[in-house]
Amino acid sequence: MTATLITIVIIIFLLILCTVYWHQYLLRDRAGLMRDAMRHRDFSFRLPTRGLLFGERALQELLNDMGEDIQKLVARGEVESWQRLTRVLTHEIMNATTPIHSISQAYLSHPDIKGTPYEEGIKAIRDTSMGLSAFVDSYRKLAQLQDPILKDFSLQAFCNTLPTLHPHIQWDIEVPSDIIIHADENMLRQVFINITRNATEAGAKSIGIKHIPHPQNTRHHSSTFCKLQISNDGHTIPDDVAREIFIPFFTTKPQGSGIGLSLSRQMLMMQGLSLSLREHPIKGYNVTFEMENDSI
Repeated sequence: MTATLITIVIIIFLLILCTVYWHQYLLRDRAGLMRDAMRHRDFSFRLPTRGLLFGERALQELLNDMGEDIQKLVARGEVESWQRLTRVLTHEIMNATTPIHSISQAYLSHPDIKGTPYEEGIKAIRDTSMGLSAFVDSYRKLAQLQDPILKDFSLQAFCNTLPTLHPHIQWDIEVPSDIIIHADENMLRQVFINITRNATEAGAKSIGIKHIPHPQNTRHHSSTFCKLQISNDGHTIPDDVAREIFIPFFTTKPQGSGIGLSLSRQMLMMQGLSLSLREHPIKGYNVTFEMENDSI
């Protein structure tokens, strides 16, 4: 009897030991996944918490939330860096192009230049300087945004105005009537115009807008704006392009300016909101952007 009991105890001990080692292997693999995500600057990772002990579950939830916070901080840092660079570039480029344009225009007005072989060359110089000045004006849009005028308004009522701007698009709006957003309405409308224009240029026929409430809304009223998912069925964005879409002047379109999304992100950040591209679009769509309240 004693030998049998000892055998049972040993078997139980071995089972417990195997379970502990198996669990540790799972945690090691989980750490590897997170390390790879951080190495590739993918801070949107959210690893499941099912099967973890209560302490490990709390730690994983903290790391998941921390990843989202890091992503927001990185995005804000990128915007601020582009703003500083933009101010320097616009100042230096305008200092160089302004005298070129004025001098070439003066030469073109001179009677000794008109009708000579020099006229076409000077015109080319003038037109090039004008084109560069127009390029700088696009930079200025990123650096000289007016301060937003924030107020509370109904998010549902705002979203219901969007189909009138794009009646050729099929809209699916899922926003409760009591959701209030504190933002600049004109800036927010421009953000939606930029996102919708990109979607239609990518072949989108339908756009979905869905409000996502806070899962544990204890500090805020249930009508507080939390997160908005803006999805479309246009062409899928490749991974290499997805990493660059918020960089100013990055575009894959021959006639694109490349400032729409970067400008949209900057306008939202001025209002305490963030804009990101969801790694996995929601079901039924190919692209999903997320606009989130950073104060929650």
